[in-house]
Amino acid sequence: MINSTQVSYFTLAAYIDTGVSKYLYFMIVMALYFFIISTNLLLIVVICMNRSLHEPMYIFLCSLFVNELYGSTGLFPFLLLQILSDFHTVSVPFCYLQIFCLYSYACVEFLNLAIMSYDRYLAICCPLQYNTRMTRNKIIVFIVVAWLYASVLCFLPLSMSLPLQLCGNIINKVYCDNYSIVKLACYNTIVNNIYGLIATFFAIFCPVTLILYTYMKILKICFFGSKQTRQKAVSTCTPHLASLLNFSFGACFELMQSRFNMNNVPNMLRIFLSLYWLTCQPLFSPLAYGLNMSNIRNICKNLIFA
Repeated sequence: MINSTQVSYFTLAAYIDTGVSKYLYFMIVMALYFFIISTNLLLIVVICMNRSLHEPMYIFLCSLFVNELYGSTGLFPFLLLQILSDFHTVSVPFCYLQIFCLYSYACVEFLNLAIMSYDRYLAICCPLQYNTRMTRNKIIVFIVVAWLYASVLCFLPLSMSLPLQLCGNIINKVYCDNYSIVKLACYNTIVNNIYGLIATFFAIFCPVTLILYTYMKILKICFFGSKQTRQKAVSTCTPHLASLLNFSFGACFELMQSRFNMNNVPNMLRIFLSLYWLTCQPLFSPLAYGLNMSNIRNICKNLIFA
C-alpha cells in the first residue's frame, strides 16, 4: 500500500510521444490561448469602458468573459508546459489547485448562464417590472453568490480527497481530475463518490433546470406575443442557447468519460473531447456574443478600425 504522504507527484499517462511535432502542437495551442485572452479581454474592456453597456445583460456577460479567462488560464499554461516536456508529471499541490480551478470554472459557467437566462426571462416576460427586479445591488449579489457558491461546492470534494491513501499515482488524462485521483485510493470511496454526484447535481443540473424553465416561459411569450417581442427574444437568446448547448455537450462527455469505461473510444478522440469543454467554450463565448449582439459588435468595429 502506498500512503498518500508518499505520493509527491502524479503522472499524466494520456500524453503520447509526438517527436518534433510537439513544437507544432505547442504553436497551435499557444495561438488558441492568445486568441482567447485577446478576445475576452477586448470584450471586458469594451463593456467596462462604455456606459451604454452598463446594463444587467452586459454586466453578466462581463462576468462570463472573466470566467473564460479564469478557466483557460487554469489549463493552457499547464498544457503548453506538458506538450514540450518529456516527462509528464505534476506535483500533488499543483494538481489539486488545477482541479479546483477547472471545476469552479465549470460551476461558475453554468451559474452565469442560469443568471443570464433569468435576466432574459425578466426582460421579455416581465418588461414593466424589469428595472425594479433587476437592480444594481441584485446584479452584484448574483455575481458574488455565483462565484462563492462555486468555490465552496468545488472545495469540499477536494478536501475529502486530500486525506485519501493512494495505491498509485497515474492519471489517464492530459490534466488533473478529482475522480481519477479518487479511483487511485486503496480503500472504498463510496462517500467520495456519493458527494461527487451530489456536487454534480447542484453544480450542473440545478442551473440547467432553471435555464430550461425560464426558456419555456420565454417560448410561451414568443408564441402569443408580438413580432417585436419575438425579434427581441431571438436576438438576445440565440447566442445564450448556443453557448449553453456547446458547453453542456463538452461537460456531458467529460462526466461520461470520468464515470464510465471509455476504452472503446480511440485515444486521440478521448483527448480531444476531454479538452473540448475547456478550450471551445472560451473561444465560442466571445465570438457568439461579440458577433451576434449589435451593440457590442458596432463598438468593437469602431475600436478596431478607428
